[in-house]
Amino acid sequence: MKMFIDGKRVNASDNATTNILNSATQELVDTVPTSTKEDVDRAILAAQAGKKVWAATPQHARSAVLVKCADAIAANVEELARLLSTEMGKIITEARGEVACTAEIFRGFAEMANHLYGQTMSHAQTGSETDIIFTRHEPLGVVACITPFNYPVELCYHKVAAALAVGNAAIIKPASDNPLTIMRMLELCWEAGVPGNVLQLVTGSGAKIGRWLTESPLIDKISLTGSTEVGIEVAELGAKTLKHLGLELGGNDPFVVFEDADMELAISEAVSGRLKNAGQTCCSPKRFIVQRSVLEAFTTGVIEALKKLKLGSPLDEETELGSLINVRAQEDVKKQVAHTIAQGAACIYGGNPYDQTYFEPTVLTGVTKDMDIAKDLEVFGPIFPIIAFDTFEEAMEIANNTIYGLQAGVMTQDFSKAIQAAAEINCGAVVVNGSGNYRNIDQPFGGTKMSGLGREGVSCTLEDMTQVKSYVLKNILVKK
Repeated sequence: MKMFIDGKRVNASDNATTNILNSATQELVDTVPTSTKEDVDRAILAAQAGKKVWAATPQHARSAVLVKCADAIAANVEELARLLSTEMGKIITEARGEVACTAEIFRGFAEMANHLYGQTMSHAQTGSETDIIFTRHEPLGVVACITPFNYPVELCYHKVAAALAVGNAAIIKPASDNPLTIMRMLELCWEAGVPGNVLQLVTGSGAKIGRWLTESPLIDKISLTGSTEVGIEVAELGAKTLKHLGLELGGNDPFVVFEDADMELAISEAVSGRLKNAGQTCCSPKRFIVQRSVLEAFTTGVIEALKKLKLGSPLDEETELGSLINVRAQEDVKKQVAHTIAQGAACIYGGNPYDQTYFEPTVLTGVTKDMDIAKDLEVFGPIFPIIAFDTFEEAMEIANNTIYGLQAGVMTQDFSKAIQAAAEINCGAVVVNGSGNYRNIDQPFGGTKMSGLGREGVSCTLEDMTQVKSYVLKNILVKK
């Protein structure tokens, strides 16, 4: 598949390509161009022209195009879901849900943009009685959308749809492992009426292209979902040109189970929350903090649930656990499990990689609050480190003892305790009686501490994709 630059489907200027593999089987699916700096610069220059065209397009017309994009995605759910499942290893049932959600994202931002209002200032300040001051939201210009592998289309088009809705041009840099579904969706967006210089896509090395985009003075905002390490680098580079930044980064989210929790529900939420997307989710529960009095019941229940899992091909309708994104990801999880065992944890279920990119659901017990996995070691795989606590205060201490603060889950039937815990856990969102693996498209999604900057969602992103301009009509109310 070719790149999308200035309304054309193009190869790299030097014709170099990158192989895209089936995550589950490691078979070749397709190739994509490996962008040169010349290619990226062409996309940036095209976007400079595109931003003027799109900003001058009436809001109702832009929103109508976004609705057509949503319709096109919804009409091609099965094709897109199978492509996503193939290139990523996400099970087909989850892939369908992600694609359908992406259509709703377009609709949500189109509707919200139609009702993004400015303000009129009061005459409270002495001397302003004859002035009228009002504000308007105007587009930033060109937004670079750097997106991750784990929810490739949903997270990509959260950025793109928001940028387009309020008149920006956008350049997509998808993850190198699985850009194909994003690229196919972009084709549908072009066919739905998004101009070619308004929405473009470049493929290739994330490190190189990310740097070129971030360093360019012609890019007005970087919207990134990725690792904390990459986020820090982007923030440092972007500071040189005072870029607007949206950074959704890593997480090591706590899942706190109090002794009065509905244990069946707690087990179900723990397993479903951790195993979704094979554990490759920023906001999935990654630290299971369980009150000692129910530790055995919770641990036994989780293992029994894991034993019932249906493993197999991601394209099989009955499969419940897909593959990791690539061989390197499997090796990383293996090393992290071994490291935790070396620190004193016990592996009582699973623990083994298989079939190149799969990893067994794994339960680690005896995990203590001073181990790396209990603090800052984010594991992108189906791993359940279980940490015991005795008191509410100890649970909160463990939950907050991390550089991250994305989301959290709290299991208890005492809502006073739940709200107290939600208030004390330092993160962007707390799910009561559910895992933190939760995202509503309207929700202001994002974290505290090293989990990122800003929030993303239909309720808030449009504000961050625009700049507020004040219009001052001085002495307009003076009688003549």
